[in-house]
Amino acid sequence: MSKRPVSNPLALAVLSCLWERPMYPYEMTTTLRERGKEDSIRLNFGSLYAVIKSLEKHGFIREDRIEREGNRPERIVYAITEAGRVEAHDWLSELIGTPIKEYPAFEAGLSLIALLPPEVAISLLRQRVERLDAELEQRSDMAAQTAKLGLPELFLLEFHYRVAMVRAEREFVATMVDRLAAGELGGLEAWRGMHELFARGATADEVQAQLERYLAKGASPPEH
Repeated sequence: MSKRPVSNPLALAVLSCLWERPMYPYEMTTTLRERGKEDSIRLNFGSLYAVIKSLEKHGFIREDRIEREGNRPERIVYAITEAGRVEAHDWLSELIGTPIKEYPAFEAGLSLIALLPPEVAISLLRQRVERLDAELEQRSDMAAQTAKLGLPELFLLEFHYRVAMVRAEREFVATMVDRLAAGELGGLEAWRGMHELFARGATADEVQAQLERYLAKGASPPEH
C-alpha cells in the first residue's frame, strides 16, 4: 500500500464529510458521531485540527468562508478541493481493495504468550471470552435499536464487519482455551516444563537446553 501524504484515517473521514458539503470542524465531528463513525475511526477534537491543517497544507481542502453567529467566535468553513476528491477516491479504493498486514495488539500478545505460565494464560483467555461475549450482547442490543430506526444496511457495514470479527475471535479463543485445558495444544508440554524449571530456579541456559531437546525430539523422524 502506498504511503499517503496524510495517513491518519481521521483525514479520510474529514474528506468524506467535505465531499458532501463545506463544513466547519465542530460540524464534522458532530456529523461523524451522529453516524456512529467513532466506533471505526478515533475522533479527537485536538487531532482533528492537526489533520485539517495537514490536509490544507497538501492542497486537499481549503478555507471556503468565515462565519460568525452573534457573539460567538468566528469559525472557518472548509471545502474539499479537486485534489482532495482524487485523494479520497484513491485512498478509499486502496483501503477496500488491497489487503494489508496489520498488527493487532491481541496478535502480538499471542505471539509472546509463552512468557506466561499456561494456567495463567488459560485464565486470561477465559476472561477474554467473557468480555467478547459481553461485547456481542451489547452489539446485539445496538442492532435491535438500529433496526427500529430503519437505517439502510449500507450505513451499517462497518458495524456488521466488527460483529463478524468479534464472533470469529470469540470462536478462536474459546477453542484454544478448550484445547489448552484438555492438554491438546501442541507444545504445551514444553511450555509447562519451561515454567516449572523457572519456578525451581533453573538458569536461562538450562531452560534453553530443555527447549532445544524438546524441539529436536519433535523434529526427529518417527521410529519404525
